[in-house]
Amino acid sequence: MIEQRVARTAGEVLEPARRERRFMTGSEAVKEAILRSNITMAIAYPITPQSESMHLVGDLYAEGYIPDYFRGESEFAVMSQVAGAAMGGVRVFTATGGPGTLRAFEMFPCWAGMRLPIVCCFFTRGVNSPLSIQPDTIEMAFLLDTGMIMLHAEGAQDLYDFTLRAFAIAEQTDVHIPVGVFADGFFVTHTREMVAVGPPDLKLPPYDPHRSPVPAMDMEGVPVRHMRDPFVMKSNFISYAAHASWQQEVMAAAERSRKYVHQYLGGLLETEDEDADILIMAAGTAVSQSREAIQLARAQGIDVGLVKFKCLRPFPTEEVQHLARRARAIVVPEFNRVGWLAREIKAVVDDNSRVVGAPRVFGGMTMPSEMILAQLKACVPATR
Repeated sequence: MIEQRVARTAGEVLEPARRERRFMTGSEAVKEAILRSNITMAIAYPITPQSESMHLVGDLYAEGYIPDYFRGESEFAVMSQVAGAAMGGVRVFTATGGPGTLRAFEMFPCWAGMRLPIVCCFFTRGVNSPLSIQPDTIEMAFLLDTGMIMLHAEGAQDLYDFTLRAFAIAEQTDVHIPVGVFADGFFVTHTREMVAVGPPDLKLPPYDPHRSPVPAMDMEGVPVRHMRDPFVMKSNFISYAAHASWQQEVMAAAERSRKYVHQYLGGLLETEDEDADILIMAAGTAVSQSREAIQLARAQGIDVGLVKFKCLRPFPTEEVQHLARRARAIVVPEFNRVGWLAREIKAVVDDNSRVVGAPRVFGGMTMPSEMILAQLKACVPATR
């Protein structure tokens, strides 16, 4: 067992002076992040492709790094139990994906409404019939307006970094809402890459529940307090006003998180050759496929740049508008049927006819870089 010391500041863990590069899966990257997160409790329920990650977190419990860990009765039960733990003032972690996300869905807007700084990894997969356990990001479309902050990892390195940094973002007093860290199932969870991890003997400072904007649950602050006191139940007018104002406050908390996303993630976006004629805007593993497509396109003389979304909620509206101002075409490859990222981009840019919501693959299909290249070629006549 590794003897760990508590860092004086989160920055010591998040930006360590020394890092070790190791070859690991995305699931193992989650374990490494949680090893350094100083959590009090983890609660699990198995569902592919997240089962391995929470199994590995369970190993940390067996090794003495996590004080409490157990398996819930269902995904809904787990998300309710996680809420109870966070209301009690402890740092807690869980993970789910696909049908598990949908079965637990009621709790996600409750987390946000109760101002709970829960960190949850979502390993996305198909949810429609016939049954599929293959990668698909459609569940992210359903979660966009639950009130949580949403980070999307390209690979295992992002998954390690985003999971660890999510605690620092969520627990800020002026934020204090849940953070979902998303990764495309199997493409990230079950493949290996080199990941730079921090010192294993150093962990985040503990969570301080007294910095919460709402009281932690104890014998004096009973659970009903999250309803903003019983008076709201006695008058429809007061109830409407209380709920409306509180939803606005949750949205405002998400907006206030922008400065912390910049602080801990270096921004909501990353760009390469942002002044190119054609921009690819993508998130998750679609970014990795786009990188290969860009190399192929440049070899054929096509001027292409890349915009990688790291954060989807809050949405980088101003950044996208700024980047799109000069682009003659914006290509948005996605691993889902509905094209939710293309819709988000179209909603904020001028002349959104420039936004090409393609290629799209779903149901577990792969996206060869040649598919993206073909779409880039189709945009060339309109850009010259």
